[in-house]
Amino acid sequence: MNDQGRDCEELVADCRVRAVTDLFAHTWDPVVLTALRRGPRRRRELRAAIGGLSDKVLTEALRRLCAHGLLERRAFAQAPPRVEYALTALGQSLVDGPMQALGDWIIEHGDELLNAQEKLLNAQEKTS
Repeated sequence: MNDQGRDCEELVADCRVRAVTDLFAHTWDPVVLTALRRGPRRRRELRAAIGGLSDKVLTEALRRLCAHGLLERRAFAQAPPRVEYALTALGQSLVDGPMQALGDWIIEHGDELLNAQEKLLNAQEKTS
């Protein structure tokens, strides 16, 4: 077996592929990561910047991303209490690497993707 075949087996055997794809299985996780790309933000700033997500969903996303080591939560000892969220080095590498590549792909092929989805929906409507 060649080296590439062994690499694939290692990825499947230790679930690294599943761990990475889980990051994108949650709709808001990539959005939160992208919103933090330019620097630390407070929760209210994140909600305002993102829009369309509930406080509960934001809380879940922040906890999940912190647990994955992609974000850090910084609490400042002051009155009133202040908490900021920021990308860790690992989170920054994800945002600047694979997520940037995905963004570039979307810019180049997004219209094709949406057109294909629309054709599929139209075909399904005709057969219903």
